Amino acid sequence: MSEGDTFWLSLAEKFLGVLLTIIGALFAYFTFTSSGALGAFTGLFGVLAIAVLIVGVFLLLVRPPE
Repeated sequence: MSEGDTFWLSLAEKFLGVLLTIIGALFAYFTFTSSGALGAFTGLFGVLAIAVLIVGVFLLLVRPPE
């Protein structure tokens, strides 16, 4: 791979990390603020929201191989 390909790959990974972090945070916010409507499924959706948030933060922190 050339140097330009590594730059675009890194940029795409960071963009996806930011996007997943925002989606995970919104997912967690709406899950825990509407727990009355979700009832017994609040825990399930809470765990899924936290998982998406962790994946987004992980993509932001990890460096791709060069």
